[in-house]
Amino acid sequence: QLQLVESGGGLVQPGGSLRLSCTTSRFTLDQYAVGWFRQVPDKEREGVACISTNDDSTYYSDSVKGRFTISRDKTNNTAYLQMDSLNTEDTGVYYCMIPGITWGQGTQVTVSS
Repeated sequence: QLQLVESGGGLVQPGGSLRLSCTTSRFTLDQYAVGWFRQVPDKEREGVACISTNDDSTYYSDSVKGRFTISRDKTNNTAYLQMDSLNTEDTGVYYCMIPGITWGQGTQVTVSS
């Protein structure tokens, strides 16, 4: 049984936007830090964004800073990754995770014209 489920991936043209969602019936997300990672073939998994549990402070990798926004909605127990100004280097499988606890199965994002 999957504990975190990502959705919202797909094919988008360069310059476009996507919003990824991470939902769970197992955890109350506002009680945990939540992170988003991405995996490109033949490269190490890269952490792109994280939101803390205590004050909702956020962290972004340099490669996405200013373009991606991580957030969470307590009412529907969902974490989001809003991705704007996408480019081909953003292509990959995106995973949400709770540090030290669990990962989702990933959702494919493809940026291509």
